[in-house]
Amino acid sequence: MTDLYAVIGNPIHHSKSPLIHHAFAQQTQQDMDYRAVLAPLDGFAATVQDLITLGLRGANVTVPFKLQAYQLAQQVTERAQDAGAVNTLIFQQDGIIGDNTDGVGLVRDIVQNMGVQLEGKRILLIGAGGASEGVLHPLLACHPRLLIITNRSMDKAVNMVKKIEARDEMMLVSVDAYAFDELHQHQFDIVINATSSGLQDERLPLPPQIFAPNCLAYDMMYGKLTPFMQMAQQQGAHITDGLGMLVEQAAEAFYLWRGVRPQTSPVIAMLRS
Repeated sequence: MTDLYAVIGNPIHHSKSPLIHHAFAQQTQQDMDYRAVLAPLDGFAATVQDLITLGLRGANVTVPFKLQAYQLAQQVTERAQDAGAVNTLIFQQDGIIGDNTDGVGLVRDIVQNMGVQLEGKRILLIGAGGASEGVLHPLLACHPRLLIITNRSMDKAVNMVKKIEARDEMMLVSVDAYAFDELHQHQFDIVINATSSGLQDERLPLPPQIFAPNCLAYDMMYGKLTPFMQMAQQQGAHITDGLGMLVEQAAEAFYLWRGVRPQTSPVIAMLRS
């Protein structure tokens, strides 16, 4: 029988996940089907239970259910614990396992697809919400020289730093929280926008001089040239959107489910075309 998987979200009609996973399945000759499922805002747990009853083997989870997925899972991986959120569910006979593949997806896109090393680099992470939490520890694990978190609400950024400071093994990296107006005297090799500012075409109040020569400016949004990317491009930075991250995090989920790691570059090229 064909194994069934799904992505759960609200809204979900825009999701590229079915296209990505069908491409992976065809490439690796896996007998599986993958669907997009719209869950009611107050019915995530019930939707998951219905999918398990239908025989699904696993699911991806997107906005706004990643925190609920974390609470629903009976067992969560270390990287899900680090992120405080789950974007990948594995349904087994003895319960639900929750994982988070966002961070590894970002790192693989930057290092493998963009050819940019993270070790020894100065990184600015913009935003202190769930997207930032999901990628923070994988970025630190690559041993940058420093990582600065900036956010409109400084309380959230400071809390993220405090959680890092509580983990001794991560203190090899200099981590701090700065307000936007405290960035004037600093330059960064990699600037990552983990906010949703691109959705509203909102321009972030970033000092233009933060982009060091040959800086990579990475917006986790995909499918459009955001004001953040435009600003970075005007300052001479190399820019990219988050499409590669989307495909790479999907490839990690696919590997967790199927034990086969698909090639991502042809799928990224297919989506870009």
